[in-house]
Amino acid sequence: MHRTRAASLALAALAAGLVVGCAGAGQAADASKNPSAPTTVTSAPAPAAVPPLSAPPVRAPSPEPSPTARARAAELDIPSIGVQDLRVVPYEGTTDDRPGTRIQDRGVAASPYGERGGVGPGDIGNYLVTAHRLSAGGPLRELPAVEVGDSVLVTAGDTVYEYEITATRETSFRSAASLAAQRAAVPGDPGEKPTKAMITLSTCATPEDNAEGNFWRDANNNPEHRIDKIGVLKSTRPAAG
Repeated sequence: MHRTRAASLALAALAAGLVVGCAGAGQAADASKNPSAPTTVTSAPAPAAVPPLSAPPVRAPSPEPSPTARARAAELDIPSIGVQDLRVVPYEGTTDDRPGTRIQDRGVAASPYGERGGVGPGDIGNYLVTAHRLSAGGPLRELPAVEVGDSVLVTAGDTVYEYEITATRETSFRSAASLAAQRAAVPGDPGEKPTKAMITLSTCATPEDNAEGNFWRDANNNPEHRIDKIGVLKSTRPAAG
């Protein structure tokens, strides 16, 4: 009988050991002190929620650039020398290059614009207008007679731009610095930031060069010197209907 009781006690001890091994030593101790206490099982903390990736901001498409005034043809009037309704044809290039000379050969004026200088009528910067003095009808034959204070009218679309002549300058086609000054955004001041709408009217100085024995010509048959009249925008008004 004593052996049977000892065996029973041994089995009870073995069962208690199994409980300690599964639940943990601390919980087994608490259970031995208070067998009725509930057993608490601690679970691993849940992983933190990962915020969803936000979609990249959607940018509105850039608007297409609107046509500028420099891309429009215009008409030129210089009342003091009788120039009236002279057509001015814009083109991308520079003063008196081959495309510009071809335009002038049609008896009209040419107005270059683009990276090498030139803006449109009424625009801030230098509105360049060139035309022949002797050939193709000589539309600017009397340009040297234009004086400071004279008005120059440019009609583009439904607007008339009135410039006032403020200076005369000479350009040499054999001088890169002189050409840069003619084509500058501020006539005569390369590198200066423009703040006004200005105009440069230009024609050849062929009679003056020939009189001095200077018969140099470039590839487009331009003489060395040109006569430039500089003006500043004075006013604008609607064109007559």
